[in-house]
Amino acid sequence: MASAIYPSLKDKHVVITGGASGIGEGLVTAFAKQGARVSFCDILENEAKALAEKLAGSAHEPHFTRVDLTDLAALESWLSAIGPVDVLVNNAGNDDRHTLENLTPAYWDDRMAINLRHMLFAVKAVAPGMKAKGGGAVINFGSISWHLGLKGLMIYETAKAGIEGMTKALARELGEDNIRVTCVVPGNVRTPRQLKWYTPEGEKEIVDAQALKGRLVPEDVAALVLFLASDDARLCTGHEYWIDAGWG
Repeated sequence: MASAIYPSLKDKHVVITGGASGIGEGLVTAFAKQGARVSFCDILENEAKALAEKLAGSAHEPHFTRVDLTDLAALESWLSAIGPVDVLVNNAGNDDRHTLENLTPAYWDDRMAINLRHMLFAVKAVAPGMKAKGGGAVINFGSISWHLGLKGLMIYETAKAGIEGMTKALARELGEDNIRVTCVVPGNVRTPRQLKWYTPEGEKEIVDAQALKGRLVPEDVAALVLFLASDDARLCTGHEYWIDAGWG
């Protein structure tokens, strides 16, 4: 399948959280192929180093830093060190399953820190630099899960619902500085992590529920994110953009 090339992304500084595997790996790869300067973070060091090696020889080789996003001081330090940013992709999250019976305040705080809190503080850190450059783009990652009300994901779904509200608020807050803020809502994307949760029969149930019968992969999600990051989407802000093959 031929893919679009966005001239406006060439040489842009793109930051991607959770970029070492799954959807994040697809994002890092896609932006590198566009000629963007990619900085990405993760806690999965081996996967990140393997990805960087795979993309060696790109116009700008992606740069990896290990950052625990629950440590806001470490996040701020990293974003300060890498300099002004044109595009921030808040991709990182964790969809571990949990039950109401086992819920504790500590687990709530940990899950919200992993799935929501760091996104807002990442935007806070990069916004001044974007403003100084005349604008930028922030793409937050939501999830179809809370729209469907899936079981075993209460805190995750609460965080993802909050991300959509945060996106709309930030779009209004930052619009006068020409900073666009959007939210990507993926369906079930076939990654090694998702294969932990779904049997082949479970995957078939998802595809059967979709309007389009193809299986979503990270490259599909990356194609949407590239558009939203590019100047072609210059007046797209404050809304969710779904990539779910018509499941939701």
